[in-house]
Amino acid sequence: MTTIARNKRAGFDYALQGHFEAGLQLTGSEVKSVKTGHASLKGSFVTVRGEELFLTNALIPRYQHAHRDTRHEDTRSRRLLLRKREIRSLIGKARTEGLTLVPIRLYTKGQLVKLEFAVGKAKRPLIAANHEKARGAAPHARSPAFTLTTTRHSPPGSVAKTGIDSAYF
Repeated sequence: MTTIARNKRAGFDYALQGHFEAGLQLTGSEVKSVKTGHASLKGSFVTVRGEELFLTNALIPRYQHAHRDTRHEDTRSRRLLLRKREIRSLIGKARTEGLTLVPIRLYTKGQLVKLEFAVGKAKRPLIAANHEKARGAAPHARSPAFTLTTTRHSPPGSVAKTGIDSAYF
């Protein structure tokens, strides 16, 4: 299995629960483009239309050596190939439980092009900040000059105006 593209933001933005594998319905020039490593899952997502699942907004550019008449739209929706039982299960989870289908990686398995995606729940910004804090990274590490400070006499939960740390000036 050769990994072609990864969605690196998936683990940070979503709490992933179950992983699935699906085939992709691609044209010949798209398969050649993917196998040469020209694909990106950045900003892509899985959508539900009727009783089918589609990979939307994934970038697969035109194969460089393809015939001029075989052009396709780079970010067109591509149908996912799954069993009907799996599709119905995933549609039910997406609609009733409010879960999202998140693409994780695009890879080849023999001669086939496969997509690994997961069922996930979007993390709230507060949860994401706590997750970063638990890993040791400060959520506001990019701008250390401006910090929120509380005063000793202010009620709990209130925040004073932004203070400027004098150590950076």
